[in-house]
Amino acid sequence: MTTQYEGVIGLEVHAELLTKSKMFCGCAVVDSTTAAPNTYVCPICLGMPGMLPVINRAAVDYAIMVGLALNCEIAGYNVFARKSYFYPDLPKGYQISQYELPLARNGWLMIDLPDGTQKRIGIRRAHLEEDTGKLVHLGNSSLVDFNRSGVPLLEIVTEPDIRSDIEAEAYARKLRAILVYLGVNTGDMSKGVLRMEPNISARPVGSDEFRTRVEVKNLNSIRSLQRASAYEIARHGKVYDQGGTIQQATFGWDELRQQTVLQRVKESASDYRYFPEPDLLPLHITEDYVEQVRERLPELPDAKRDRFLALGLSRYDASVLVADRTVADWYEKVLAAGADAKKAANWLLNEVFARMNKAGYDPEEIGSIKVQPADIAALIKLVDAGTINNNAAKTVLDNIYENGGAPAEWVQNLGLEQTRDTGAVEAVIDRVLTDNPKDVDRFCAGEEKVVRYLMGLVMKEGKGKFPADLVMQVLNEKLAAKCGQ
Repeated sequence: MTTQYEGVIGLEVHAELLTKSKMFCGCAVVDSTTAAPNTYVCPICLGMPGMLPVINRAAVDYAIMVGLALNCEIAGYNVFARKSYFYPDLPKGYQISQYELPLARNGWLMIDLPDGTQKRIGIRRAHLEEDTGKLVHLGNSSLVDFNRSGVPLLEIVTEPDIRSDIEAEAYARKLRAILVYLGVNTGDMSKGVLRMEPNISARPVGSDEFRTRVEVKNLNSIRSLQRASAYEIARHGKVYDQGGTIQQATFGWDELRQQTVLQRVKESASDYRYFPEPDLLPLHITEDYVEQVRERLPELPDAKRDRFLALGLSRYDASVLVADRTVADWYEKVLAAGADAKKAANWLLNEVFARMNKAGYDPEEIGSIKVQPADIAALIKLVDAGTINNNAAKTVLDNIYENGGAPAEWVQNLGLEQTRDTGAVEAVIDRVLTDNPKDVDRFCAGEEKVVRYLMGLVMKEGKGKFPADLVMQVLNEKLAAKCGQ
């Protein structure tokens, strides 16, 4: 019998901070994917001899905000250190980071899992450092762009509390949402501003041992994190089942082949030769200062979710809506336009998202579609007023999604406005009952469910113009009359 294995995952997340200038110099922070290479650099971030770094206060504030949002202790005494390693995109030959004395530690984050349960993930530390440059590989050559070198970076490290790829995905999505809500990171992983590195081992289910782990570097999407974690857990289990051992090492993720690729044997802390940064004094943060930063915290995903729950939404719907701030803000604009909360959630999650998914859009891209929050509110009001029915409203939404425009105008242009002309409804019902005598006989024989089928035919004949309540009333009356003959 094959042993069942579970993962033991500790996740490192590297988040670039949305400051105007870099961590230790005055160079502007720019989009490294679009700015001309090596145009936002200076002697400090290029590591020229004799240059002195200065700590970016805004970066410290942002780091404290994240620490507070993750329920961490904020250390009053912080020391920066030199982390020595040699790589072409690291101009100084070392990175200024924090090691023994991080800014935030001993926190936690609750995650929501697909089965409806929650789990607490411990946060070991969150510390400030500077980002490296960026290598661009062209054939057998490599080019280096130092625009990103020195950008403020916050490294957030969990305890090894994550047990599966599903939990890793849930944690990553929750953390990404918090960073975006705080306004300290864009969350755009395609541009490298948020990178994830899981440390993964596997053990038999029920065991409490910690086995040899591997690290997967620089994952640039949550989907890649989930798949790489699942792959490594399965690989470790297969190796153990065959009597083999796992070597501590660093891997990359090959998106094309959907597998990890060995990069190098894993370094240990001693290989980095950490020692206190001699050019920076220790950083002292008072409790009063921490409280001043706390006052600047915005409403976070869990608080917004609870507020949505109070409006009558299900926990699942509320959790989906707050998972991305852009979506949550869009939904709140629908409410501000006067829509019922539960109906607005239903239209957004089931109808708008379905059309976006079909068109290849992710939920966070909702701001780029032609449908506006006020359009959804207007559609709901048209349905509630009996002007159109739900099916007609979906047709209107299809047209707005493709072309834009006001719902009321589409209703008029498409001729979808409902009519309470009883004579017109009776004429269609009479024709449907005449064309379907066997279904009438089944109804009269006690098969009451047939009425739904007949009603569907009437609604189709009426081309969405007949109110459902009127159709049901007249249909029942005519069926009763026929059964009484």
